[in-house]
Amino acid sequence: MRQPQAANSAGHVVVVDSGGANLASLGYALERLGVTARVTTDANVISSAERVLLPGVGNAVAIMQRLEERALIPIIRALTAPVLGICLGMQLMFEHSAEGNTTGLGLLPGRIERMPAAAGRPVPHMGWNTLQRKRDDPLLHRLTDEDWFYFVHGYYAPATVNSVIATVEYGEQYAAVVRHKNFCGVQFHPERSGKSGARLLANFMALAN
Repeated sequence: MRQPQAANSAGHVVVVDSGGANLASLGYALERLGVTARVTTDANVISSAERVLLPGVGNAVAIMQRLEERALIPIIRALTAPVLGICLGMQLMFEHSAEGNTTGLGLLPGRIERMPAAAGRPVPHMGWNTLQRKRDDPLLHRLTDEDWFYFVHGYYAPATVNSVIATVEYGEQYAAVVRHKNFCGVQFHPERSGKSGARLLANFMALAN
């Protein structure tokens, strides 16, 4: 399988510096697609970007505080270019998170809940899983139920949220891919998901602006 290539129309791509530990690996994943992304907290650069990625590794409270301190919350809310939230970045797109009783960005309706532990299902959910497609979307172009993605998370968006386009099963169904207008999110880490993750990132870069 050839490495997917991002569309030339991806234009000026920005990764919001949310303070997460996955910034370097995300940058390398984009470079393999031929995309050079700028990591920044500069509001003007983010506002003018043609693609914006919001990664997240760590704590919801700390990242929301970082975004607030840099006056980026209204900037992100006002974006009209395609935006992709990754893992915690996706969770912060919702209205509220149970992690630290945190108010989110409010880009997607719904609440993030704590994942319940059970026998044989430790929390955090960590490992490789396939997706169950709920509706067609360009974000899932050329991806099938045989593609595997890498998850690491202890909180989740319910599979019932209106924005869901694919779910993952870990004892029960959770939202794995969401989208509302220009705001997209994935619970997994595409930058750590091999060729399947590369395809997802290439699909995001090809979304109409």
